[in-house]
Amino acid sequence: MENKYSYKDAFEELQLIVSDIESGDIAVDELTAKINRASELLTICKAKLTASEAEVEKLLQKLENENKAGEADFE
Repeated sequence: MENKYSYKDAFEELQLIVSDIESGDIAVDELTAKINRASELLTICKAKLTASEAEVEKLLQKLENENKAGEADFE
């Protein structure tokens, strides 16, 4: 699946689907399609969050290593 959505866009569309489902005025055929779409959007959101988490961890590790190197210079 091509991941052309931003997290924000995917999450907002997911919120709309949840609102539609909660309204209870959806035909069974439409409900199935909306649930399938919601599943796709959840996959996109999870992938974006996982990628962001990995990037943050990488940056924190880099900062920690730089900090340790800086402390070693003062010893």
